[in-house]
Amino acid sequence: MKKLVYLISPNKIHNDFYDDLKKVLSVKNVKFFQLRLKKIKKNKILKIGKKIRKITRKFKVKLIINDYPNISKIINADGCHLGQKDGSVKDAKKQLKNKIIGVTCHNSKSLAKIAVQNKADYLAFGSFNKSKLKPNAKKADLNILKWAKRNIKKPIIAIGGINNLNYKNFIKCGAKYIAISSYIWDNPKLKPEIAIRKFK
Repeated sequence: MKKLVYLISPNKIHNDFYDDLKKVLSVKNVKFFQLRLKKIKKNKILKIGKKIRKITRKFKVKLIINDYPNISKIINADGCHLGQKDGSVKDAKKQLKNKIIGVTCHNSKSLAKIAVQNKADYLAFGSFNKSKLKPNAKKADLNILKWAKRNIKKPIIAIGGINNLNYKNFIKCGAKYIAISSYIWDNPKLKPEIAIRKFK
């Protein structure tokens, strides 16, 4: 099965999360898992990250830490994801040597070109739809994916309100991976391990 999911953590990590994560990753369609915790102290993120590291390793999923190259380095994650205000790709590359560095490019060709110049390993575009995770995110449209598919030789990730009904459209337009969070962790109808099976 082709791994096309870039899975992002929920905002809060509860005790039963680790068991849910194991079940979800055992479905084998997740390529990356991003630990994205805002407004939480670094030492707590570090502790959670170490536990998750063991799980992602077991299931051969790449662990990406959002915002913090230093935490990524300490727990020996596979890489780091940077928003536009989270420091430079060059600095992160220096710190993390040959690890994966991904960059948020919103709906912007110029941000995408800069990310490529700085040797980012993948580019994320979005938000394409309203999402619970980022309610105030800038809106992106599908043309940016089509443009990126033609002009950029890096893996492209689509993000924002992606679910089982619309994800194929993003792949068709040029996304290599789809970023999902709320549909998996915050789904009133489906348990995480059932929800993840919808993406094939």
